[in-house]
Amino acid sequence: MKKYKGYLIDLDGTVYQGKKRIPAAKRFIERLQQNHIPFLFVTNNSTKMPSEVVDNLANNHDIDVEDKNVYTSGIATAAYVNDDAKANNRTKSAYVIGENGLKEAMEAQGFNVFTDDPEYVVVGLDRDLTYQKLSRAVLGIAHGAKFVGTNPDARIPSENGMLPSAGSIIDSVRYASGVDPIMIGKPQTLIVEKALKQLGLKKSEVIMVGDNYDTDIMAGINDGMDTLITYTGVSTKKQVEKRDVQPTYEVNSLDEWNVL
Repeated sequence: MKKYKGYLIDLDGTVYQGKKRIPAAKRFIERLQQNHIPFLFVTNNSTKMPSEVVDNLANNHDIDVEDKNVYTSGIATAAYVNDDAKANNRTKSAYVIGENGLKEAMEAQGFNVFTDDPEYVVVGLDRDLTYQKLSRAVLGIAHGAKFVGTNPDARIPSENGMLPSAGSIIDSVRYASGVDPIMIGKPQTLIVEKALKQLGLKKSEVIMVGDNYDTDIMAGINDGMDTLITYTGVSTKKQVEKRDVQPTYEVNSLDEWNVL
C-alpha cells in the first residue's frame, strides 16, 4: 500500500453522519495529526465558513482541527473567480445567490457582492431563495456576467428527508438563462486542484478519501488521484462493485487504514 504525504477528506458520511459521530474517523484524524501528515477537509457545503466547520467538529464530534484544515466549495469558488478576474482583466464584482459562507469567501477575495452590474453571477445553496434573486441572476447573465456554480449536488440530507441543494438552484438559473455554469465542487476537478494548491502537494502525493462514489471518489478519479472509499455513508460496496472505474482502495471503517 502506497504511503501518502497528504489527504483530502470529505466530511458528511466520512467523518460524521449528520449529528452522529463516526469514532473511527476521529481516530483516523488523530493518526494523521500525530504523524504530522497534512490534510484538508474538502466539502461541497458553501454555506459555512471554516470556523463554523471547526466548531461543529469540536463541539459535536470531539475532533480538534484548525480553520486551515477546512476547504469549502465557497472558498474554492471565490479563489477560482478571483483568478479568472485577474487573468481576464475583469472587475471584482459579483451577484451572489448563497449564504454567509459563500459571500464572506467572495468578500475576502476583494469582491463587491452588492453591485447592480456584476461581472460574475455566483450561485450556491441559499435557503432564503426568492424569485427576485433568481431574476437578478438570470438578468446578470443575460447582460454578460460569467455564471459560476459552487457545486452540483441536487439534494442535501436533513432530519426531515432529502431537500433541494445548490445544484437544484444552479440548474434553475441555467434553465432560465440558457447558459451552462462553470462548476467548482466535487466531482469537478476545480475544487481538487485548488485544494492541492492550498495543501502545497502534488496530486501523486495525495489521496482523496470519501464515502460517496459519485462526488468524492469521482472527483479524485477525474483529477487523476488515488482514492479511498469508506463504506460509512452514501455508497455501498454492492453499488461500487458495478462501477467501471474502481476506487484505488476501499475500507469498511477508517480504522482499517494505516497512514504510515
